[in-house]
Amino acid sequence: MTTEFLGKQLSGPFTIPSGIVTTAPAIIQRVMDTMPEIGVITTKSIGLAPRLGNREPVYSQFAPGCFVNAVGLTNPGVDEALRGLSELKVPQDRFLLVSIFGGSVEEFVTVARQLAPVADGIELNLSCPHASGYGMAMGQDPDMVRDIVSAVCNAVDVPVIPKLTPNVDNIAVIGQAAVAGGAAALCAINTVGPGYTESHGHPVLSNGLGGMSGKGVLPTTLKALKALREATDVPLIGCGGLSSAADCRAAAQCGATILGIGSGLTGMNTREMQRYFADLARDMSNGSDEAGAQIRYDIDMAFTPFQVVANDIVCEDITVVTLDGELDIRAGEYVFVWIPGVGEKPFSCLTHNPVRLAVINVGPFTEHCYQLSPGDSVYLRGPHGVPVSPPSDAHIVCVAGGTGLAAVYQIAEDFGTGARPADIFVGARTANRLYFRDECAGVGRVTLATDDGSAGFAGRVSDALAAFLAEQSEEALSNMVFYNCGPAPMIHASEAVQRQFVPSDRIFSAIDYLTKCGVGICGACASPDGRRICVDGPFINTQAKDDNVSHVP
Repeated sequence: MTTEFLGKQLSGPFTIPSGIVTTAPAIIQRVMDTMPEIGVITTKSIGLAPRLGNREPVYSQFAPGCFVNAVGLTNPGVDEALRGLSELKVPQDRFLLVSIFGGSVEEFVTVARQLAPVADGIELNLSCPHASGYGMAMGQDPDMVRDIVSAVCNAVDVPVIPKLTPNVDNIAVIGQAAVAGGAAALCAINTVGPGYTESHGHPVLSNGLGGMSGKGVLPTTLKALKALREATDVPLIGCGGLSSAADCRAAAQCGATILGIGSGLTGMNTREMQRYFADLARDMSNGSDEAGAQIRYDIDMAFTPFQVVANDIVCEDITVVTLDGELDIRAGEYVFVWIPGVGEKPFSCLTHNPVRLAVINVGPFTEHCYQLSPGDSVYLRGPHGVPVSPPSDAHIVCVAGGTGLAAVYQIAEDFGTGARPADIFVGARTANRLYFRDECAGVGRVTLATDDGSAGFAGRVSDALAAFLAEQSEEALSNMVFYNCGPAPMIHASEAVQRQFVPSDRIFSAIDYLTKCGVGICGACASPDGRRICVDGPFINTQAKDDNVSHVP
């Protein structure tokens, strides 16, 4: 299903709007390599300097298929972004649309000049509704829009495409101003609002307010596209609330050339997203409407209240927090812990009845968790992620460091047997950093390793693992499946040892790649091969040839 756009013949008519999924170079490359229906690849908005954005929560659901977000223009800055984008291998039939933002005309020009050499086009974010001083603040003024577009057009030799805000009295006036400035195409719309969500009497988003997206904004999108088409004749990228072929046909009828699917991808893992876009393209060609049935209206982002029962300090920076209830969670899944006014972070549950959380103090949020007292309230959402499903005859071998024990303990408990108990290797710098030892001994055979030799094997846990595997028979090795969780250096060392003894397709690892939204939208948790840990994992096979990443076939 080819599409002509700004002089290029593209492999497909779809895009994923800026800030959604294709936010990291690894994800962008994977999408280009595996999803030809996405002809326009749009990056997240890039600014002059690195920007952390807002603390989590950054994404909230207010109705099925309807969301607010306030990521806050998180980006690595133009220099780092340029390095990443320069390494992409962009097929000839794709259009790399690099989105940028700035706080002034000069900033827009500076960023555009640096990124134009790696871009097929530059998108100008003139519409973000929740970052003070950026986006919508500029995009509501037609004179400012014309000046920014004109300045950028004069500075670069690739097409310039402003992304417009719907939060204006007459979007056609803004569109005409952009075209007068030299815009080659227009993108409409960005999120509506901002809006507000609350849970248990507290604002959910750390920013308080966020841009509204999803199914509920589709009428606003269609209205904007119709107005822009009547007022201009440039190509239009239509996005905002599109999720089915019927939505896409409606947007095309209103003038859209390229069709953007954003919030509709919430909850989809990589394989599901591939199938969705393939089916959506087929729907558009055949007049059918089957892909829309794949949209996840069952996503649950609600918070459940818990109270702290105990906070058992292990050492100066590790503690185990026990909550007053249980949770239906399967081995490999995880939850988000939300403390209103403090933030939200993902945790594996050390146990599920009662819920116990292992916390290592590495920042403001975990520092607050470290200080929790009995009776304090916390809120959990989830479970999220993909449960592990090893073969029924597998010999489970778990390797953990730090709070990684929480992620593998339930795997050992659920899949070890009396006849074939799981082997659990636990590493730490010193003996005082070890915890849950008796409980681990109750569900498997435990090997401890400490860097200083104060408990168990003297040395790295990967060395203890190597000594163990060297003693195993070929028959024993043939049934082993490995689950690793902990600091990246430990995981990489353990994987290197395991690959000496078993095929790579029996090695699964969970590394924290800064999971934020938990539902596959923000892309903050991109793995090096472009999968998103929050929906494709957390346990992934790093050598997998396809997207069936969370279990052994």
